[in-house]
Amino acid sequence: MPTPARSANVVRFDVFEVELRAQELYKAGRKIKLQIQPFQVLAMLLERPGEVVTRDEMQKRLWPADTFVDFDHSVNTAIKKLRQALGDDKNKPRFVETLPKRGYRFLATVKRPASSAAVAETPVAAPAVGKDAAAKDAAASSWMGRVAKVSCEGGLPFAVVAIDETAAAERQKLDAANDDVGLSLLIASQRLIMLPEGTPVRIIEVEHTHSRCQARILEGEHYGKTALLPLKLLAESQELNSLRGPRQWNLCN
Repeated sequence: MPTPARSANVVRFDVFEVELRAQELYKAGRKIKLQIQPFQVLAMLLERPGEVVTRDEMQKRLWPADTFVDFDHSVNTAIKKLRQALGDDKNKPRFVETLPKRGYRFLATVKRPASSAAVAETPVAAPAVGKDAAAKDAAASSWMGRVAKVSCEGGLPFAVVAIDETAAAERQKLDAANDDVGLSLLIASQRLIMLPEGTPVRIIEVEHTHSRCQARILEGEHYGKTALLPLKLLAESQELNSLRGPRQWNLCN
């Protein structure tokens, strides 16, 4: 069952709880297995309960134009698996109603956590000038190509990072709006990805003005992909230290 620390990300209906960021479905405290595409469909329906979500909207949002897939078969399969997970009946629906040739509607009452106060955005420091800027640029260049490891904050077992600048900007907007459904969809579409503690990455480019870097993932589910990582989440690997000696990360200063 979701822990109290995660309750702010939980949407409830009937006896079900949906942990949006973790993409987990619970029934009376028991976790129910649900694949990614059915969960994406559920997240869209929960975003607009009582309203019609058209098949065209689902296609544009969950299966982009550059995705080669039999959409009709995929959405039908996703809806079928979602109904199976919810114990819903297509002919007498309690949760997911089919509107022929139009789309789907979520019928149950959805309970959301009370919105917390919007967190003010931390202003980005102005770029350094003169010798300071040159020194930081030189420091940034010296880290390119080096290996570091993901070091998660707050004792969490993983960090959620954006794959590119567009996803990072969208995440910032969703965080400011407390839009957990939108964040869940970003994760489901793998525009935000989860990196376990200790995942090794190779630094490709450092943006010291934004205190972040672009890095290639060297291990795990997302091997070979690149992502934008805040510098505060990186720790130089022990292997690299043993080869080059200890060095203080100074790009955040």
